[in-house]
Amino acid sequence: MTYSNIQRVREEFLRLQREITLSLETLDKQNRFEGNDTKTPLGGMSKPRILSQGQHVEKSAVHFTHSVGQSLPQAATKRNPNLGGRPFQAVSISVIVHPRNPFVPTAHMNLRFFEVESGESSNETTTWYFGGGFDLTPFYPFHEDVIHWHQMAFAACENSSIYTRFKKQCDEYFFLTHRQEPRGIGGLFFDDWSEGGFETSFQLVSRIGNYFWQAYGPIFEKRMTTPWSEAHEEWMLIRRGRYAEFNLAIDRGTKYGLQSGRRIENVLSSLPPRAMWIYDHKTKPGSQEQSLIQEFLPPRDWIKNLSVDKCGDKLSQRVDDKR
Repeated sequence: MTYSNIQRVREEFLRLQREITLSLETLDKQNRFEGNDTKTPLGGMSKPRILSQGQHVEKSAVHFTHSVGQSLPQAATKRNPNLGGRPFQAVSISVIVHPRNPFVPTAHMNLRFFEVESGESSNETTTWYFGGGFDLTPFYPFHEDVIHWHQMAFAACENSSIYTRFKKQCDEYFFLTHRQEPRGIGGLFFDDWSEGGFETSFQLVSRIGNYFWQAYGPIFEKRMTTPWSEAHEEWMLIRRGRYAEFNLAIDRGTKYGLQSGRRIENVLSSLPPRAMWIYDHKTKPGSQEQSLIQEFLPPRDWIKNLSVDKCGDKLSQRVDDKR
């Protein structure tokens, strides 16, 4: 295998981990991330970081993983199932933030890079690809926040065609088929990505990683001191239940973690610290809760007619905050 590309991606993802954990600690002001590094027998490394019971962050997991294995799990690739079972290396960063305030959305980002031995029948010694993206799961959304989130996603892509593809894939992937409803309001999702060669793909993934906090940080800071009630918290816990259902029943990343023999505590650390299931729960007509389901969750074009330049400069449509 070649290690130069792996090393380069590894350094980039470790940088992102440092910057994101520092940004969250700065906002929370109470608790810090903790975790112990673990090396694996084949030369890999796990670097989990967890912040729990903070002032504004109830739980956040920001994990870096470098996996080295002799048999690629089938869940690791959708487009190339023939690569399953081959020797591989994988580098990934996974970010999940479960806020304490129901008016702050839950946010998720995952970026990953795989190098897989192609086998004797291939002219290439390795096959490589990127995957990942970021998505937002609000409980009490604001129009201006959702538009800002998608503006930053658009700017990260620097290409309207790529944004449109990644957004559509995000809407399709983060969907609870057993409930026939989206998990959140979307963002970006891509898999088995190698278009334009390594350098072009690497730069795209780096931009997505950098734009994640530009997309999420301002929303978090703006909403983290919003007054909230027990009823607001109950709705947050109910929606967290949907989040847990997706991760346990549908998410390929969770399946990959379980199939690849990673530490279970790390694989399941994306789950919320608390959740609630109420039998046959119904939202009240005209309520904020019903607005989430009917107005915000159905996929739509949130940044219609905006250019990459406008998104990059954070110039937005002026949309009244309906809250």
